[in-house]
Amino acid sequence: MQNQGRKAGRSGEGMKLMKYSKPLLFIALGLFGVYTIEFGVVGILPVIIERFHITAAQAGFLVSSFALIIALFGPFMVLWMSRFNRKRIMTMSLFVFAVTSLLSAYTSNFYLLVILRIIPALFHPVYFSLAFVAATALYPPEKATQASAKAFLGTSMGMVLGIPITAYIANQFSYEASFWFTAVANGIAGIGILFMLPDTPQAEMFSYRKQLGILRKVSLWLNIGAATFIFAAMFSVYSYSAEYLGQNTGMSSNVISFLLIIFGIGGMLGNLLAGKLMGLHKVRTALFHPVALGGTYLLLYGISSSFIPTLFIIIVWGAVHTSGLIVAQIWVIDEAKEAPAFANSLYISFINLGVSLGSLAGGWFIARAGIHGTLWSGLLFAMLAMVCIGSKLIYPHILRKHKGLDVQS
Repeated sequence: MQNQGRKAGRSGEGMKLMKYSKPLLFIALGLFGVYTIEFGVVGILPVIIERFHITAAQAGFLVSSFALIIALFGPFMVLWMSRFNRKRIMTMSLFVFAVTSLLSAYTSNFYLLVILRIIPALFHPVYFSLAFVAATALYPPEKATQASAKAFLGTSMGMVLGIPITAYIANQFSYEASFWFTAVANGIAGIGILFMLPDTPQAEMFSYRKQLGILRKVSLWLNIGAATFIFAAMFSVYSYSAEYLGQNTGMSSNVISFLLIIFGIGGMLGNLLAGKLMGLHKVRTALFHPVALGGTYLLLYGISSSFIPTLFIIIVWGAVHTSGLIVAQIWVIDEAKEAPAFANSLYISFINLGVSLGSLAGGWFIARAGIHGTLWSGLLFAMLAMVCIGSKLIYPHILRKHKGLDVQS
């Protein structure tokens, strides 16, 4: 009888998890959709340059402006929207993403396209923040980490596969079809959340007064600086990946799209490997990552029309680039374990600042040094990240020495 009771209990728990997997699927789809909106334009930059008769640096502004809006307005938008019904705000955000994608497909004015990028950028951090709250609320506390990991899969896939998928659709069908893809993905996610996500009571407002105390930690700011520069290095080059590969390999747009898909696959494998390495050797992995980024950019400098060597370089680049997601996040969050939620909001804000800074700097270097200038920009930011990580490592020794002098005096 007891065994039957245990089996029934496990069966009941399994049924509950199956029930909650449906809304979690739509939450993850929404995360995939919003990150495809943010980064998908990278894959179609050559099409945008030709369509609007603009320079590569101007086209890169579509990436940098999106990230800059998130960095500047994200915390305020999240704070303001948190007072409203979570489910309604998530649904509204996804429909905003869908509508602006449809309008972007048919605009003939580049500056209007920029405006249509700013609107979803305002709601990006809102959906991102509420999505993880909603995902963890679906499961019991002991399953919260599992729920977050499943939801984060949508973010990872949007960041590493959004670009090649968008590029493939644009090349196989049309520029408009690439925006239709993101509109449909977000529309389906919005409808799914509207009908599948339970309408839970509004959570009690949480005070950040104690959490603000972490801002006094110099070591945290050094970690934030490292994360910002890592993302600046990543997107100094990645923002112009399609254009760079096209100019330096002479390969067709279809082959470039395939290479970007391979980049995404390499990226997902690299992210898994980086997660394991950070668990085993956190400091070594964090310090090695910007070195690996710099080495990858040197490999890219010598890229040619030879397919097999290019394929190898793309896989390595994808693995090193995408591993920056988990390396930077753990490096920041680990320094503020007493306030992980607030530290995570700082992480999101500053990495987007890094994306904006990197894409703008990459465009500036391209305008002055040609397409290879994007690599010099990436190398510069990788070195700055190494300086921040190195400073973080020696800071405790300096602090102890300073306190020792104070005691002696």
